[in-house]
Amino acid sequence: MSISQPDLPVLRPRIVVMGGGTGLSVMLRGLKEKPLDITAIVTVADDGGSSGILRDELKMPPPGDIRNVLTALADVEPLMSDMLKYRFQKGEGLAGHSLGNLILAAMTDISGDFVTAVRELSRVFAVRGEVLPAAEQAVVLHAEMEDGEIVTGESKIPEAGKRIKRIFLEPDHVEPLPEAVRAIQQADAILIGPGSLYTSLLPNLLVPKLADAILASDALRLFICNVMTQPGETDNYAVSDHLNAIYEHVGHRLFDYVLVNNEPIPLKVQKRYAEQGAKPVKLDQDEVEAMGYRIIADKMVMYGTYLRHDAEMLSHHIYEQVKKHILSKG
Repeated sequence: MSISQPDLPVLRPRIVVMGGGTGLSVMLRGLKEKPLDITAIVTVADDGGSSGILRDELKMPPPGDIRNVLTALADVEPLMSDMLKYRFQKGEGLAGHSLGNLILAAMTDISGDFVTAVRELSRVFAVRGEVLPAAEQAVVLHAEMEDGEIVTGESKIPEAGKRIKRIFLEPDHVEPLPEAVRAIQQADAILIGPGSLYTSLLPNLLVPKLADAILASDALRLFICNVMTQPGETDNYAVSDHLNAIYEHVGHRLFDYVLVNNEPIPLKVQKRYAEQGAKPVKLDQDEVEAMGYRIIADKMVMYGTYLRHDAEMLSHHIYEQVKKHILSKG
C-alpha cells in the first residue's frame, strides 16, 4: 500500500510563473485552485491588435497579456470574466478593442501608472495571487533571422516566415519591476511557459536582472514545453530545441525539470494543425536528459476547438513537485 505525500505546512508555497499569451492563462486557471501563493510575471513586448494601438496612442505598456492573466486568476462570476474578454466588433475607434484592455488603460490614466492600475484591478476582481508586468515600460522586440535580416515587432516576427537566430530587446538594459525580482528571490518554485518561445517566454528572460535572479535562486525551476510547434517561431522544433534556444539566449541552464506531453495527438487534430503549419513537438528524451534535465511526461492535453494544455493535470504535477521540493529541504 502506497503512502501519500504529507500535506505542506500551513504556509502556502510561493510560486512564480513567467510568460504571456494564452498558454500561461490556461495553466493559471488550474494553479489557482491549488493552495499556492502565485505571482505571475508577464511580458510587456506585445505590439499587435488592441494592445498595440493602446501602447502607441497612450504610451503605456501593452495590456493584453496582463488582462488575460488577470481574467484567469480572477475570482468572479463567469459573466464578469466574459465581459473582460469581450471584444468590440464595430464602432469607429472601438472595433478590435477588448473591454478589459480599455479598463486597464482607463485605470492607468486614473491612477497615474500601469503597475498601480494592475494592482487596483487585481483588488477589484479578487485576483488569487499577484500579477506583475516584467517591467514598467513597454519594450520593443527584435529578431535576427538566420539570413541576417532584422525583424522588428513582436507581432511581425512570426510573420517573417524565417528561422530565428536570436531575439533582443530595445532598450537592451531594461529595468525589471523591483517587485518581480523580489518575488523570484522569495519563490519556492519558478515556472516558465507554456507560450510562444521567442515572443512570450524569452522576452522575460532577456530582462537581465530577472534571469540573474532565477539563476541565483534555490527554488525548484520548471519549464513547461508547448504541445505544438508554432509557425514562424518553432517550426520542426523538438523539446531539446526549445531548451537550447533558451540556453543560447541566457547562457546558462535554468531549469531542473521539463514538463511535456507524451499523449499521441489524434491524426484528425494533427491534420487540422498541419494546415496552419504546426505539428506536435517531438519529445527527444535522450537528448533532453543528456542536457541535464529531468522529464515529467504525461497526458497533458485537452481537445476542443483548439488543442490546449490540461490545466488540472498540469497543475497536479506542478504541485506534487513543489511539495517534494519543499519537504526535501526539511
